[in-house]
Amino acid sequence: MDWDDLKIAHAIARHGSLNAAARALGTTQPTVSRRLDALEQRIGAKLFERLANGLSPTALCAGLIESLNHMEEGALAVDRRIAARDTGLQGPITVTSLAWFGDDVLAPLLARFSGLHKLVIIDLVSDPRRFNLSRREADIALRIGSFHQEYLIERRVGDVSYGLYASADYLDRYGQPNFVKGCAGHRITSLVGSPDKVVHIEWLKAIAPRAHPILRTNGIQSHIATAEAGEAMAVLPRVLADRRSVLIRIEPPLPEPSNTVKLGVHPDMRDTPRIRALIDFLVAELRARSRELNPSRVGSVPRP
Repeated sequence: MDWDDLKIAHAIARHGSLNAAARALGTTQPTVSRRLDALEQRIGAKLFERLANGLSPTALCAGLIESLNHMEEGALAVDRRIAARDTGLQGPITVTSLAWFGDDVLAPLLARFSGLHKLVIIDLVSDPRRFNLSRREADIALRIGSFHQEYLIERRVGDVSYGLYASADYLDRYGQPNFVKGCAGHRITSLVGSPDKVVHIEWLKAIAPRAHPILRTNGIQSHIATAEAGEAMAVLPRVLADRRSVLIRIEPPLPEPSNTVKLGVHPDMRDTPRIRALIDFLVAELRARSRELNPSRVGSVPRP
């Protein structure tokens, strides 16, 4: 059996529908459906029961899933080894990160690296989704906090500190927040959609438990825009907010929080010359910017 055919069945079993399998495989739903029909005709048996809410593996298919998992792991390992071959400082690198960190911190650094190594092509994907580095959805990932993936090699590259901000217009209308009263009568923006406990949101709850959340959003830029418009206070990364003249940092009653930034790479890819060079470059550059990223802890320098 051809793995290209079997991985169609494997993707459907994993994702539960033709549409989801097509998205995972980077193809279309009609193509997946056609190839599944051809595979079932070739083996003379049904692999899935067609249900109203998707596809359910038959007993035959369920019995094949463990073997298909092993085949996929082997195919991915081969793909990584080929991608990791020593081609020197040339070839593509895909880097993924949170939107604001990728757009405001990483983008200029990656552009500088590409300027130094003109045969390296970098794709920066600023997206909150957790890309699977084992499947080579990305080569390098930079994230706030932990990766929750045991097979990755993680490296702490810095810390990002946060502060509480508001505009002068907001403070004229609502006054300075009274932390003794839990910021009663004040308005805030809050973070939504994060599955993990977020340090700076927990800090905001501690210092302003009585402030009214007027907007919940998963984007830092929307927090900034709301604060700059004078509609609410917001907890923002200091590396972004300190350089915005409209925003005023409010002195808090508790030490400002910080989140650790980690770089992750798959063990099969870390010694690829172009990826190794980019990792070393990013570690050095982010260390050099440690004061800007984490001004509330000036002496904090990540270990090499």
